[in-house]
Amino acid sequence: MNVERCNLCPRKCNTIRPAGFCQSPAEPVIARAALHHWEEPVISGTRGSGTIFFSGCNLKCVFCQNYGISTKREGIPVTAQRLRAICEELIEQGAHNINFVTPTHYSEVILKCLETPLSVPVVYNTNGYDNVETLKRLEGKVQIYLPDMKYSINSLAQKYSSAPDYVEKATAAIREMFRQTGPYRMDEEQGLLQSGVVIRHLILPSAVQNSLGVIDWVTENFDNGEILFSLMRQYLPFGKVSDQCFPELNRKVTDDEYQIIEDALFDTGFEDGFVQDCESAVEDFIPSFDGTGVQEKN
Repeated sequence: MNVERCNLCPRKCNTIRPAGFCQSPAEPVIARAALHHWEEPVISGTRGSGTIFFSGCNLKCVFCQNYGISTKREGIPVTAQRLRAICEELIEQGAHNINFVTPTHYSEVILKCLETPLSVPVVYNTNGYDNVETLKRLEGKVQIYLPDMKYSINSLAQKYSSAPDYVEKATAAIREMFRQTGPYRMDEEQGLLQSGVVIRHLILPSAVQNSLGVIDWVTENFDNGEILFSLMRQYLPFGKVSDQCFPELNRKVTDDEYQIIEDALFDTGFEDGFVQDCESAVEDFIPSFDGTGVQEKN
């Protein structure tokens, strides 16, 4: 049993798990492991990304679409050995890459899992609230970083994710990710990303200035050819947003809100990335967290 005190993320709880903000055990809990076709096209490709959805999170966003696993921590406990076996099984099924979703609080186990390199790229799919020190330990083991940049306004990060220092931590983390990977590299024949950083931003309702600030930071810090930027319009009210505390989040993003943000992105001249239309805001893109692919078959 791992009895070390946990300081993996910016919370630096310095407690023995499962105590601490994420309330997750040291050994991983997984809610789903399967081929996933709804990531960015350069990651999903034609056969799908081998996604491993971990339970628990160090943010607990009130609007999280994966609320059942991020906050309620639903899932199946596995060992480090089983995690490695799951990776190999997904590769056998044809996965273009192995995609660790919300991995930060299990990064110690992931490091053990990757002591021997996998035969496909590794995607570190994170909420962006990461420690630079933890990321440095992943250098050479992760080929693709897929961080969120949820906020450019810390007051919103505090209100919705209890992370008053999110902007500083996320921007420092993204810079470290880019330092490790350098400019993104594609397999042009298959149209698949082989290495690099894809920054995601989910537009929130009633938060146009937040999104404009994210766009400003990304385009001021990176040039075309360096990173990919994914502007996401798939927000739906989930989690706690139906509570009276968050009425401003209890709706979809409007066409007017989206148009202001999309126009601002196009006006920067930044061309490397992806945008979503209004048809993305449907529950069809949310997988079933039913333990698929987690347990060893008899």
